[in-house]
Amino acid sequence: MTGFRATYRLMFGPGFGFREARELVPYLRDLGVSHLYLPPSFQARRGSAHGYDVIEPDADLGGVRR
Repeated sequence: MTGFRATYRLMFGPGFGFREARELVPYLRDLGVSHLYLPPSFQARRGSAHGYDVIEPDADLGGVRR
């Protein structure tokens, strides 16, 4: 296992969730990225200005739909 080399930030949103992020991993690895920084992957409470006050997995990003 190699150590830390570089971090790349991915932003989730409509049309870009865990599945799409996973598809980018080989490409990012080839660029030298060793770690990903991901935004919260949970649904934020209504009216959230930043998305970090989460309440449950966001179905639009690959979470469980109820």
